[in-house]
Amino acid sequence: MANIEIKDLIESGVHFGHLTRKWNPNMAPYVYTERKGIHIIDLYKTAAKIEEAGSALGKIAASGRKILFVATKKQAKDIVAEKAKAVNMPFITERWPGGMLTNFVTIRKAVKKMAYIDRMKKDGSFEALSKREKLQINRQRAKLEKNLGSIVDMTRLPGAILIVDIKREHIAVAEAQKLNIPIFAMVDTNSDPRAIDYVIPSNDDASKSIDKVLSYLTASITEGLADRKKTKEQEATPAAPKAAVKETVAVETAEVKKEEK
Repeated sequence: MANIEIKDLIESGVHFGHLTRKWNPNMAPYVYTERKGIHIIDLYKTAAKIEEAGSALGKIAASGRKILFVATKKQAKDIVAEKAKAVNMPFITERWPGGMLTNFVTIRKAVKKMAYIDRMKKDGSFEALSKREKLQINRQRAKLEKNLGSIVDMTRLPGAILIVDIKREHIAVAEAQKLNIPIFAMVDTNSDPRAIDYVIPSNDDASKSIDKVLSYLTASITEGLADRKKTKEQEATPAAPKAAVKETVAVETAEVKKEEK
């Protein structure tokens, strides 16, 4: 992971919390001071938490498991989609589908429905339908694409979930908790961090802050993916020498037998 500069965090506004009257007392350990009625987050603790979360995310990525990015608020959704796509991870930026994790089998059926419609269009069976049926199916496909298109490649439950704004995404938090899926989250001063496994105290409302924190985390995920690729290559390489050794031994054995005859 790249070195985390406190100056960069300040410039991105990561330190700005909510109004003091809206704070959650459980965030007290992460609050540095109060200024003009607004809580200021302790960025040294934020930097330490980013490093801790980044290290854990890198290991999960290196293990081959997926990390589900979640952010449905306006100022975060485009950033989250961009960051998730950059590391080839699934994401939810529209509406959290109820039962996304706890009823994953049903969600997968909906994703397969998209694939079925696509096959119909390819094999020509779609053209045999009436105009009204085509319209209904196209609308259904568009709705599924909007809500679930970003998780097409997620064939099993994720190894972790990364959230921006746990108050807004409280259903996602509850489902991940129920299934013991590790939760990584940007947590502002108005939220309760107790349900989160990896708390990153930070401003979860400003786009610059979200972009900065996620940039550090996705850099760690990229490193984890690179380690996985390197490990796979190393595991595949010894296979060739072993085959060569076997071939050499076989040739030598054959020559010895010839000499004996």
